[in-house]
Amino acid sequence: MGRRHRKKFDPSNPRPFELSRGKVEAFIRCPACFWIDRVAGIKFPSIPGFNLNSNTDKLLKRDFDQYRGKGPHPIMKQAGLGHLIPFQHEHLEKWESSLHFATSLDYFNTIHEDTNILFGGGLDDVWVDPKTEVLYIVDYKSTANLAKEPKPVSLEGEWKAGYKRQMEMYQWIMRRKGFQVSDIGYFVYVDGQHVGIDGMIDDDPSYATMKFKTSVLEYVGDSSWVEGALQDIKVLLSTSAPPQHAEGCEYGHFLQQVGTIQPQNRSS
Repeated sequence: MGRRHRKKFDPSNPRPFELSRGKVEAFIRCPACFWIDRVAGIKFPSIPGFNLNSNTDKLLKRDFDQYRGKGPHPIMKQAGLGHLIPFQHEHLEKWESSLHFATSLDYFNTIHEDTNILFGGGLDDVWVDPKTEVLYIVDYKSTANLAKEPKPVSLEGEWKAGYKRQMEMYQWIMRRKGFQVSDIGYFVYVDGQHVGIDGMIDDDPSYATMKFKTSVLEYVGDSSWVEGALQDIKVLLSTSAPPQHAEGCEYGHFLQQVGTIQPQNRSS
């Protein structure tokens, strides 16, 4: 099949170009930054990983694994979703591996033939209605509200538009893998609490415990935009220069400001 693109697009390489869900989101936020990264191969400054969020994802996965293929988790019953159960599949563990999504077609990906793009990512979870065999994409989220009077978590907010797009992208991929997938998806939220709580160090001071409120939020997705986005990305990958940065792009604003700074002449 030839060598992999290794993140930077190579127009001479006939192998499908590997594109993660996160990179599609980056394209939506700013096509110029996407071009700089995927075409020019210039890497953006890295940020520390969110290890605490990753750990809550792992623990939530263990919660639902206890009921996988058997019956609904109590939180599903509490949310009125007792007709669903965590989905059991031989490739589920691979579907959850975002770092290896392009390793083989057994992972969570699909080849979009029109653009020759291998598009994929890593699932958090999938629930199924055992009577209809319809699947429901599930995403775990962890947060904390430090306000004196915290409001319940919701899907409102500019940055949460990306959460919704992620849900829609995964619905689209799962359908292309041959499954019947509902437009309805679920976000399982755990929200770190502080109001009315005296502290977090346990009776055994070697440990500490944080309390979280839990909620299941329903979202009705519309994945009709995904294929068009891949088409637009393929066009951009073939251009020799980047477009303008999106309005509000922090990197674009930074580069504009740097461009206004002139170096000083130094005498020897």
